[in-house]
Amino acid sequence: MNLLVVGTVAFDAIETPFGKTDKIIGGAATYICLSSSFFTNKLNLVSVVGEDFPKETIKMLQNKSVNTSGLQIKKGEKTFFWSGKYHNDMNSRDTLDTQLNVLENFNPIVPIELKDSEFLMLGNLMPSIQKKVLDQMTKRPKLIVLDTMNYWMDHFIEDLKESLKEVDVLTINDEEARQLAQEHSLVKAAKIILSMGPKCLIIKKGEHGALLFNNDEIFFAPALPLEDVFDPTGAGDSFAGGFIGYLAKTNDISFQNMKRAVIHGSAMASFCVEKFGTQRLTEISQEDIDARINEFTNLVKF
Repeated sequence: MNLLVVGTVAFDAIETPFGKTDKIIGGAATYICLSSSFFTNKLNLVSVVGEDFPKETIKMLQNKSVNTSGLQIKKGEKTFFWSGKYHNDMNSRDTLDTQLNVLENFNPIVPIELKDSEFLMLGNLMPSIQKKVLDQMTKRPKLIVLDTMNYWMDHFIEDLKESLKEVDVLTINDEEARQLAQEHSLVKAAKIILSMGPKCLIIKKGEHGALLFNNDEIFFAPALPLEDVFDPTGAGDSFAGGFIGYLAKTNDISFQNMKRAVIHGSAMASFCVEKFGTQRLTEISQEDIDARINEFTNLVKF
């Protein structure tokens, strides 16, 4: 099934207790596409970069079966850049620098041949940009997944609520869920958020796993205990890529299959954190993924 991914393709500079990087490849859509590429080869990207973005990285995405016809390259402009430093707990971080660059005036253009995509992943972007993509679709996708963050809740909450009316699945972390619902209990928060429009809600809890809700059921997937966690950047996006990639592969959006998709998303996130940036996602094989899924299966047997 055709999967359309909209989000940032960017540069990051990251510091964690285990080391630091200079400028490396990042961006929500980059992680989503790399993660999804293990499940579907009908993968399409809509994003924007500057003239400074390396051509070899675009080629690498194309080699991963990512159609980049919707990737705008702005001549004479610079790519979006984010720099952050993680605290010792690896769950909290400080933003050191954000340079919007090409993202400041980004107008997403969905190529005509992609306007009827069956699966749509709206990565973390300004809600008005996400809405522009929704408005360009010639028919409603079979599944729309949207990711967002507390910054948009702080500054564009009404725009976000408008977008939420049109999506099937919302993915956020526990802190963002509490903020969006204005409720501390995650179970109560989920009910409030589902009343805003989404049919399902995923609340990511980092090293403590992920919760999947609909109006009738709750499913919990643990996180895999890892010996080494070097960089959590992109873990949530890798999760989202594995989640929607698996659903696109199986063409089954039932709640039962979403449970399996959550496990696959969790597996992809567990790879992502093992090295800095996107490096680990470019190294793994299908055999690695199958083995990790088995680890998750064994983890929850009793």
